[in-house]
Parts: sequence; structure tokens; C-alpha cells
Amino acid sequence: MAPMSERLSSLTTQLLDAARKAGADAADAMAVSGTSLSIDVRHGALEHAERSEGTDIGLRVLIGTRQACVSASDTRAQTITEMAERAVAMAREAPEDDTAGLADPADLARAWDLDALEICDHSPEPDPAALQDDAARAEAAALAVDGISQVQSASAGYGRRALHLAASNGFAGGYARSNRAMSVVAITGTGGQMERDYYGESRIHQADLPDAELIGRIAAERTIARAGARKPKTGAYPVLFDERIASSLIGHLLGAINGTAIARGASWLRDAMGEQVLPAHLSLIDDPLAPRLSSSKPFDGEGLPTRRRAIVENGVLKSWTLDLATARKLGLTSTGNASRGVSAPPSPSVSNVMLTPGTHSRDDLLREMGTGLLVTSMIGSTINPNTGDYSRGASGFWVENGQITYPVNECTIAGNLRDMLRGIIPANDARTHLSRQVPSLLVEGLTLAGD
Repeated sequence: MAPMSERLSSLTTQLLDAARKAGADAADAMAVSGTSLSIDVRHGALEHAERSEGTDIGLRVLIGTRQACVSASDTRAQTITEMAERAVAMAREAPEDDTAGLADPADLARAWDLDALEICDHSPEPDPAALQDDAARAEAAALAVDGISQVQSASAGYGRRALHLAASNGFAGGYARSNRAMSVVAITGTGGQMERDYYGESRIHQADLPDAELIGRIAAERTIARAGARKPKTGAYPVLFDERIASSLIGHLLGAINGTAIARGASWLRDAMGEQVLPAHLSLIDDPLAPRLSSSKPFDGEGLPTRRRAIVENGVLKSWTLDLATARKLGLTSTGNASRGVSAPPSPSVSNVMLTPGTHSRDDLLREMGTGLLVTSMIGSTINPNTGDYSRGASGFWVENGQITYPVNECTIAGNLRDMLRGIIPANDARTHLSRQVPSLLVEGLTLAGD
């Protein structure tokens, strides 16, 4: 074990020992240590630099079927003792919950291969000067594009987070995750004619991050393309959701099949298990074991092994997303999707999600749609969780005869998610380094409110 891993493991052991001494029947503990560094550049000079380091600890205790959670950023022995005593006192006053409880020891993850996941870059932390240089080069590349009036922000950052989870049922394990990112927001025009757009990239491994000049140039080109935006026509038209925002559509499906929503009965897919929710040739996969992706993990927040599963297979809904509590409420078994932080009990959450790609490019789908809207940005949303009725503000580009003709803004898209998702047509442009690998999606017959 590395020294940090040993320290985090020791902290969880201390927390469990303290919980036991305070009178807990069962407990689990988490210790998280993180480092983050961010640099902002403006006009080629350093505008803001921030570095943070810290360790947080969390403890969940159970008294029968009553539970309570406490957390702290102070790791002294006295604090740990006080945390445990406070948590036990809180649990004694908490309402009973028959679904609360740790995993059966027989179901726990016992072995995993962290090296195979490749979720932590072990190369040295970047020097702040290197991050500043990245941000400055990205800003300069954006400003070099004709028509860019200013760069609102140019940022570069690095982060590393290690965690250790342990429980009184015998589970203990930990892992680390790293991140290197860069982004630019560019502006064209002034006053009421001002338009902006952005481009950013994030990678687990620093060597995989695209060149700073590329990031700045793409941000600028996206921004220039938005100059002169106006409202589109009102009516019923096909809409092509660009790859950069298409995952939001799938996100609504993921929210609707989350065990918390299903257990509450507050989901437009609550009665859809075994029914078609996507076109018959499409599947939606949750894969927490995919290497080099930001949501990969060897075990879930309750110590259960993670596994690849089909949420939707050949268009048919096959699985909810469950942790232990929601599984118990529904009379099912956990799908190994518990997620948690130090201050709250586990809750269900997906990891890396992949939608079956199509066979055509985004440009092919533009030609197929003929006349309609290409959406590249969305703001606000009104989603009815019970019916799936959908309404969102959008901007993008108007398409005539399969060709982009002018940029648009200040419009609203409306439809019903159940109908929309059953008719989606995917392109082949999903980015495979993302944890949400969703290509551009064409949806027919949505209602546009513009001019």
C-alpha cells in the first residue's frame, strides 16, 4: 500500500472501532483525500490560481434498522470518537427503515484489478507553470481566430482523489482517480449581438489530453459559427441533438430507471420493465469496468462487486439501477450501483454508459432530416417525472435541404420522452473517452417554439 492508502485505511479502521465502542450494531466508514489545482488566464496573464488539499471522513452507523450519518474534515482521534458518539445518538432517534443495512458478507467484492481499470495517472502532478502555459496557449489560439472579440475564460486544472471504504461486515478497499482538464469560453460581437460558445476536454491521463491550441481553436470556431443567431420557425420539425448534448436525452431515461424514482413511483418508466423504450436495434450498457473512463470503479459504495450490465437490450428495458436499499424496497437484488460520499447514505447511480452507435455520420443525419433544427446547446428544463413530458430551451443551427443555413437561439423544444426515445436515430460520432458515450441523436416531429 502507498502511504496515503495506508492513512485512509487507518482512518476507516479508527472510525469503525469508535462506532463499535459507542454502541453501534453495524457501521461503514469512508475516508477521502483529494488534491486539486486550477489556473485561469486572461489576456495572457495569470488571473486566478487555486489549490486545495484535504481529507474528509464519514461514518454511517446502524442501530437495528435505524441509521445515521456524520462527517468531518478533522481527522484527530478525539473528533473520531465524538463523531461516533454523535452518530449513535442520532441513530437511536432516527425512524426505523427496514431497507437500511449493510451487504451480506457473502456478496462482497473480494478481489479486483485496479491496474486494468487505469483510472489513475501515476505521473507527477503538473507544475502550476505548466497549467498556466496550457491555458495561455489555448487563449491565444482562440484570439487568433478572426471575429473573436474576447476570451471570457481560459482554464487548466488537475485533480487527484483517493478513497477508502470499510465496513463492519468485513469489507475493505480503496482506489485513486486522477483528472487533467482544459477549457476555453470565447465571445464574438458586442452588446445585444454578443454570442459565446466553448470547448473543453478532460482526461484521466495527462498524456491523453488534446493540445491546448486545438482546444482554443475549436472554442473560437464554435463561437464564430454562432454570430448573427436569430429565432427559428415555429412548428413541428425533426431535431438533431448534437453529440455534445445528446447525452442529456439518455440522462432523462437513466433518471427514470433509477431505483429511487421507481421505489417512489415517481417515474414515467415505472411500469415499463420488459417493454420497448428504444428502437429495437439499440442497447444501452452500463460498464463500470471499462478501462480509462472517469466513472469506472472496482466496487460500489456498499462494497459490492461492479459488473457490466444491459440497462436496455435490443430496445427493451431490462434493468433498474439499484443499491441495496432500493433493491430491498422493490423485492429485488442490488445491481452494484451504490454511490456515496462521506456525508450521506448510499444511493443508486450509473457509471459509464454506452449507447449503440449508428452507421451514419452527423452530416448524413443532417441530410436525412432535410429541414429542422440542429441543437448544440440547451438551457433550463421542464420535465414531468410522471408523464415524461419534455420542454427545454435550446440554441443551435437551422437546417434547410440538409444544409446548415444560419445559427438560432431563444427557442423551445417540446415533446414526450417516451415517444422521443423510441424513435431516436443515432449517428456514429460518440466520443469513446467519455463516461457517457452517446452519439448525435435525430428525433422526428418535435414542437419548436420560435418566431
